[in-house]
Amino acid sequence: MATSGVGEDKYRKFLYGEGERDTKWRFGSPPNYDAVNKLFEEGRTKVWPPGSLEEKVQNLVKTWEMEMFNKTCFDDYKSVDLKNYTFSLNGMKPVTLEEKRKLGGGYNIFLQTTLPEKFRVYNPAEETVESAHVAFTTAFPRGFALEVLQVYSGPPVIVYKFRHWGYMEGPFKGHAATGEIVELHGMSIFQVHPTLISCGRIL
Repeated sequence: MATSGVGEDKYRKFLYGEGERDTKWRFGSPPNYDAVNKLFEEGRTKVWPPGSLEEKVQNLVKTWEMEMFNKTCFDDYKSVDLKNYTFSLNGMKPVTLEEKRKLGGGYNIFLQTTLPEKFRVYNPAEETVESAHVAFTTAFPRGFALEVLQVYSGPPVIVYKFRHWGYMEGPFKGHAATGEIVELHGMSIFQVHPTLISCGRIL
């Protein structure tokens, strides 16, 4: 993903501005989401009203992903409660931020699997943050867009359905580019800390 210096992103908080002056970025500067934002706007199936719960949840998820992938210091995270944060995928054991880092963070944490290694096209146990970044940004040069399809419950416990998609316009792990869309659907649950709601930092 390309990086840029100064600007703004209408879908993500805590990316630019005075509050991020001392943020430690994985690639030296804030990431540029112009390409994936364009992909999102051209391919989304829902356009949520400004200020709606759906729009707020969608932007929160995008902000959370941005921080998880691009900020190297936990103290720079503003979308999560550092002391209470845990992440669990498909019913697996919840992991803390530190445990998440040890598992490779980013793409690796999202692709944890119990499949035998011989069946894994992508094996997160063998990838680093850097190698995973290269693999996926090469395969999906325009990014992997996300939209919220439906929100089933509001804060503090938020349950939502999402869609992730991108076009395989580059090679991936020995497989040639096809140009075809790769699309994933899923559901997620998270809890928003009451203080983050009351002070308007997130929702």
